[in-house]
Amino acid sequence: MQPDWLIPDWPAPSGVRALFTTRQGGESGAPWDSMNLGDHVGDKPAQVAANRAVLARAMSAKPVFLEQVHGVAVLALDGSTPDGLQADAATTSQRRVACTIMVADCLPVLLTSAEGSAVAAAHAGWRGLAGHQGRGVLEETCERFWAPGQVRRAQAAINTIAWLGPCIGPSAFEVGEEVRAAFVDRHPRAVDCFTAAAPGKYLADLAGLARLRLQALGITQIYGNDGSAPWCTVGKPSRFFSHRRDAGVHGNGFGTTGRMAACIWLE
Repeated sequence: MQPDWLIPDWPAPSGVRALFTTRQGGESGAPWDSMNLGDHVGDKPAQVAANRAVLARAMSAKPVFLEQVHGVAVLALDGSTPDGLQADAATTSQRRVACTIMVADCLPVLLTSAEGSAVAAAHAGWRGLAGHQGRGVLEETCERFWAPGQVRRAQAAINTIAWLGPCIGPSAFEVGEEVRAAFVDRHPRAVDCFTAAAPGKYLADLAGLARLRLQALGITQIYGNDGSAPWCTVGKPSRFFSHRRDAGVHGNGFGTTGRMAACIWLE
């Protein structure tokens, strides 16, 4: 395991493993240096493949990479699931199959049951988090995550433990009125996650919005990103990739930064 990678500090049960890669530990050259895991950002395919192999060896598990589209689809994984299927979240009860979410400013959310029988991961950018009519990627993920056991919803929520990884922080995530309205119109408490920055512009707390959505689902055990500076991908260029910070800097527009991964699996 690379010493710079993040290992969640949370009360996950024995047998549940999780990590968050940083930009350290891979083979890619600038501007994707060095642990770029995204195969859609202009990096050399051989280098991406080598980096993914590094990750798989470190985990002793199979990371399944999705084609993420800022939607709400959830994929159930098993040992035969190929890379590249379109979804923005995944869940599994299979051993050594890792739910894997790539990010470079969006929020990764990892979930485990308290008994360690299943895990899940979600890609929570603002579009997926807001979803449609108040139902976004976290609501869809939890519905799929809780269904296999046929446990009462309230009890399932109590038994769920969540971890929020690094993302663009509330001092850097400037959004327009349409983004604020997408959350506040359905969840009035979300108003506290937006700070006026200029006429029609707001600074948004993405991790805070995710916490509100998880709490609304009944999940109380939420760890990780608290919106403070150490969790901000934009503010730590030596450690984290950031699309908002880096895209366009090198003259290629979208995709000029690498992708990190949040992974969770059962040993």
